[in-house]
Amino acid sequence: MPSANTSRVRWFLVFWLFVLSAVSYLDRVNFSIAGGAIVDAYRLTQVQLGEVISAMLAGYALFQTAGGRLADRFGPRRVLTFGVLWWGIFTGLTALVPANIRGAFYAFVAVRFLLGAGEAVIYPGANQFIARWIPFRERGIANGWIFAGVGAGAGLTPPLITYFMLHHGWRSSFWVCAIIGFLAAAVWFVAARDTPAEHRRVSPSELAEIQSGVSPDRAGQSASSGRAALLPWRKVVRSKEVLALTVSYFCYGYVAWIFFSWFYIYLSRVRGLNLKASALYSMLPFIAMSLSCLVGGAINDRLTRLYSPRLGRCGLAIVGLVIASIFIACGAYVQSARLASVILAGGAGAVYLSQSSFWSVTVDIGGASSGSISGFMNMGNQIGAAITASLTPWIAARYGWTASFLVAAGLCVVGALSWLVIDPVRTLETTTAAEPQEVRS
Repeated sequence: MPSANTSRVRWFLVFWLFVLSAVSYLDRVNFSIAGGAIVDAYRLTQVQLGEVISAMLAGYALFQTAGGRLADRFGPRRVLTFGVLWWGIFTGLTALVPANIRGAFYAFVAVRFLLGAGEAVIYPGANQFIARWIPFRERGIANGWIFAGVGAGAGLTPPLITYFMLHHGWRSSFWVCAIIGFLAAAVWFVAARDTPAEHRRVSPSELAEIQSGVSPDRAGQSASSGRAALLPWRKVVRSKEVLALTVSYFCYGYVAWIFFSWFYIYLSRVRGLNLKASALYSMLPFIAMSLSCLVGGAINDRLTRLYSPRLGRCGLAIVGLVIASIFIACGAYVQSARLASVILAGGAGAVYLSQSSFWSVTVDIGGASSGSISGFMNMGNQIGAAITASLTPWIAARYGWTASFLVAAGLCVVGALSWLVIDPVRTLETTTAAEPQEVRS
């Protein structure tokens, strides 16, 4: 049992990663909420709006593996600070695209692509923090808190952006988001350290608790020194666990980003809700996401501890994605806009029950290379997200919005099936130890 003098520094830092996670989604979803005003101001089409959203996601996807490798090499403190400052700058630049200029569409594409590139470090960097700071038995709930920030940030976005749009114009909302990001980055840089051993406020008992909870072969590397050999990329891309996680997370990203990029517009322009009602009901999926991340993380750890990692990590993900498929398919057919919002929000929440499983497994199997592995996995997620941002309105225009949601429901099933081949105890560091590895410089 920990003594009364045991510090809880790791949980404050997990909470601040929750804040950074929320800020990152505030900076992503703001463009979708302000999208109607931007379309009118710059005479863009809905398809062009989707392409701008896809540009951000493309930048985010393309720099995932690089962002993860940077976090593995240079630590989560500096990498995350730089990333948050970067995307704060480009959030502000979004509001500086002049009105009535030729080529405004291409300016938005460039700015949002670069914003996405900066945001690519957020979750691989957080995962590297998890590998160094969080014991095996706590990784589910820690990831649950971090990814609850997704729902919190996205859920706060509709009322925040709507308020500033109504009172100060759409541009002001981007300035506010940028300032929030700068403040969050400053707190992280001051409070965080790359390893528990470097943090003066970590008590000896908390340090011992952390070190005893990581796998024995990397306790000294991850929790104390942070120096370890990194897995070569060929081992990462040949792993069936990594490939299955990437396929499943591709499906996950496709489904989740229907809510992030199109749900507000769907409620207001397809279902006919007014601006305030759309802002209110579009919050429901994100509230469900936040709660499901926390509940899923707790269930993940409990099942893993009581039974096995296969049941805790994989079983929970399968159940969550299957339930999401059912809810999304049913919600697409409901006639009442408000009832459909509630049912579809249930589907979004069910998807996020599995969130902690993805990121916990990449730490479990990746260790010191967890940033790289989770970055590769998250690249699949963002490719799915970029596709849905452009493909969803295309499907809706030709076959109706019901078809768009049915495609998402089908991909939930594909994502669930992918988990059947994943073994969360197959550690890549162990299986490749006898072969040459890339070593940090």
